[in-house]
Amino acid sequence: MDWVTGDETGLVIPAHMQALREGGVAFLTTALRTSGVLGADNAVVRITGFEECPGGSTGAKVFLSVAYEKPAPGLLEDLFVKFSRDFDDPIRDRGRNQLEPEVRFAAISRHPDFPITVPACLFGDYHAESGTGILITERIAFGTGVIEPHHDKCLDYELPDALAHYRAVITANARLAGAHKSGHLGADIDAQFAYDAAAAAASDLIGYDARQLRNRIARIAAFAEEFPLLLPSNITAPGFIAQLSDEMPLFLEHQAEIKRFLTSDHELIALCHWNANIDNAWFWRSGEKLHCGLMDWGRVGQMNIALALWGTLSAAEPDMLDAQLDALLSLFLSEYAAHGGPTIPLGRLQKHMFLYVATMGMAWLLDAPPIIRAQLPALSPAHDRFDIIFKQNEAARTQLHMLTNVLNLWQTRNFGSWLF
Repeated sequence: MDWVTGDETGLVIPAHMQALREGGVAFLTTALRTSGVLGADNAVVRITGFEECPGGSTGAKVFLSVAYEKPAPGLLEDLFVKFSRDFDDPIRDRGRNQLEPEVRFAAISRHPDFPITVPACLFGDYHAESGTGILITERIAFGTGVIEPHHDKCLDYELPDALAHYRAVITANARLAGAHKSGHLGADIDAQFAYDAAAAAASDLIGYDARQLRNRIARIAAFAEEFPLLLPSNITAPGFIAQLSDEMPLFLEHQAEIKRFLTSDHELIALCHWNANIDNAWFWRSGEKLHCGLMDWGRVGQMNIALALWGTLSAAEPDMLDAQLDALLSLFLSEYAAHGGPTIPLGRLQKHMFLYVATMGMAWLLDAPPIIRAQLPALSPAHDRFDIIFKQNEAARTQLHMLTNVLNLWQTRNFGSWLF
């Protein structure tokens, strides 16, 4: 499959990089005229740069540069192209449906009064039957001019003023959520991004029985004993390990009830970025104020605000969460209400947050020790989380860091006390 017909525009769109390379000038001219970026008297005349962008969990991506027949101020030449498909990688190709809502979101983001900053959309379309789509946006010039370099996740200890960065991201996500609740994003926004409570309740299920949970807790304790510098002492103390062994099976027992709770409070369900960590943002300053834009909107949709917040905060430093979590949750709630959302008490959000973090951590992070071992076969008792081997391996680093954050919050916020 090289080309398909997009459902929204009716244009024939390229399914992969080679198709874009071969038919690029003609396709780009037609696409950008269709979206209104180019007038009928202008055209793309040349592709001046074409470089595959590595990484990402879905789809192939390209750094694309073009020349126009009539260059003009504001007409972007350095572009970013995201395909839904990666025909060379079946694992990445399985996520092809994630681009569909991102294309719809990019279209509404073109409205002049859109409430937050996102990459400017030049064109997007998607063929639902095959899961084939393309999205063309501006390319963010990280490290150029006032824009900060790109920040990788779970490396906040290298980041000056991390708190300001999290405040900027949380403010942006809250303003989007509030704008959705206020109706500012359009009367049909709920139809475009319909909330499916049943699907949400069926996702991220805990895949272990009580015995398997206790085995994994024991394995975490053994991992901490073998590598004593990797996990903080408060989450490896025998008393806390015993507490986890008692409480995690209770969360499993109450999983269906927790899921119903997390999917039924419609005042806390809103349109959000599900993974607005600082690696999916870019930052710049005007005077002393730090601003951000949010990118990589795959899987955008309505969700529990707790999910969106944990998507942001799961990679923060544990000591920052210890000191600032309630302030950051309060910031979200105040911006949410100020931009059209309901007024929510902090304690109500905390309950959603802690129940969500507990169940998500149990579903996805209890196998961190064997994953880390497989990623880092040279791991030794002398290594700590700041060692270069973790800095160079994102999979190992994020597993260790996010497991640490889940267990640290479990211990400091006493997750068991939030059960029904």
